[in-house]
Amino acid sequence: MHRYRFILYRPIQLIPVLFGISVITFVLVRLIPGDPARVLLGTRATPTALANIRAQYGLDEPMWVQYLYFLKNLADGEMGRSTLYKVDVLNLIATRIEPTLALVVVSVIMSLIIAVPFAAMSARRQGKLPDHAVRIVSTAGIGFPQFWLGVMLIILFSVELDWLPVSGYGETFQEKITHLILPGLTVALSLSAVVTRSLRAGMIAGLQSDVATAARARGMPDNVVFWRHVVPNALVPTINLLAVNIGWLIGGTVVVESVFALPGMGQLLVRGIFTRDYMVVQGVAMTFAVATLLINFAADIITAAVDPRVKF
Repeated sequence: MHRYRFILYRPIQLIPVLFGISVITFVLVRLIPGDPARVLLGTRATPTALANIRAQYGLDEPMWVQYLYFLKNLADGEMGRSTLYKVDVLNLIATRIEPTLALVVVSVIMSLIIAVPFAAMSARRQGKLPDHAVRIVSTAGIGFPQFWLGVMLIILFSVELDWLPVSGYGETFQEKITHLILPGLTVALSLSAVVTRSLRAGMIAGLQSDVATAARARGMPDNVVFWRHVVPNALVPTINLLAVNIGWLIGGTVVVESVFALPGMGQLLVRGIFTRDYMVVQGVAMTFAVATLLINFAADIITAAVDPRVKF
């Protein structure tokens, strides 16, 4: 059980990380040109009205005082009040978590569905035409911008073939899944390129390992050796790779949600930036930061459980 000792002290190590993220986010969002009061009231607002809005939301206070207000709100389990939506930011984020979470889950599942068979085909035919084809496609997939992939998929599957909806989220479970196919595929095509290369390297190493050699010596068929011994060992570094790329994955959902008009946290973040809604931007950024740290923490636990050789 000493391998799981990090579970006790790792959450304490996350506190200074979250504090640093809160400071950086707070400062950067206030360096964005523009006045939230002016954005809210328009160009014809009177100086008195602007002053009242700034006083109402504490925008007339020094930056360090505003940051103390922000920390106080966090300590009270709040994230302030949105200047645009006129509601508590925490409640606003709660209404937007589901589409983003669903998009991340669908994207990861799709990326594994794409990556595992391609990596297996490439590893088992190393140096042959299928291997070269998979390596070329995976390398090219890393360079494709997600907004371009999203637009191309919309043109193909929504405009030309009319198979899937262009945008939105839907109401029923079936409608939501249908609306998530194209956004999820957009993220998965980029993520699977990275996962495929990692899995391929792990599978090739597994095929050459002593465990696989001993299994073959006992007369075990190649397919059984590959799927029972090679693939599980290759999935361990892939779990860590997915955890490391979770920040990139969340960043990708911001772009994809804007392309497909998904009412998630990414779209909320983009709108908050354009409208200078400081509380919303800070709240969404902190939520993303906490989610990223928790996912990495969970990946460490899974890795320790799957591979007894790993120690943290």
